[in-house]
Amino acid sequence: MAALAALGTAACSPTLDWRQVRPEGSTLEAMFPCKPVSHARRLALAGAETEMSMLACTAGGSTYAVSFADVKEPARVGSALAELRGAALANVRGEARRSVPAAVPGMTPNARAERLSVEGRLPDGRAVRQESAFFVHATRVYQASIVSAGEAPQAEAVEAFFSGLRLSS
Repeated sequence: MAALAALGTAACSPTLDWRQVRPEGSTLEAMFPCKPVSHARRLALAGAETEMSMLACTAGGSTYAVSFADVKEPARVGSALAELRGAALANVRGEARRSVPAAVPGMTPNARAERLSVEGRLPDGRAVRQESAFFVHATRVYQASIVSAGEAPQAEAVEAFFSGLRLSS
C-alpha cells in the first residue's frame, strides 16, 4: 500500500510518467517513470560469456535502469552479483554509503542480494549519486539502478521505482 501512495505522490511530477514494464526474456515487472529503451550486449560475467539485457530511460535528471542476465548455473550466481556490485561502484568511482538486504517480492534468497546507496564522481569530476538493488531469481541476476548527477531524485520517485520491482515464476 505504501508503494501505491509513493507512486501516487511521485506521479504528480510532470517529468515522471510512470508505467509498468515487463522486460522480454525475464520474469520481472518494473515501474519506470519514462519509456525505457532496450539494449543487450555480451560480456564476461562470473567466468563465462553472458548476454546482459538492459532497459533504461532518463527522466527528471536521473537515469533509471534494470539489467539482467542468466548465468545458467546456480554456482555462478553469487560471484555474478559480486561482480555487478563491483562494476556499479567502479563506474562512478564511488563508495557505498548505505547497504541493506534487497527485498524484491519473488526473488530467490541470496546472501549477496542488497540495496546500495553510492556517492561517486563522473569522469568529468561532477558528483553523482547511485541507488542500486542487486537480486536473483533462479539463475538470473538483476541490477536495478537510479543514477543522478547534480540534484538527487525525489525520495518518492526512488521508492516508487524500487518498490515497483516484482518477480514471478
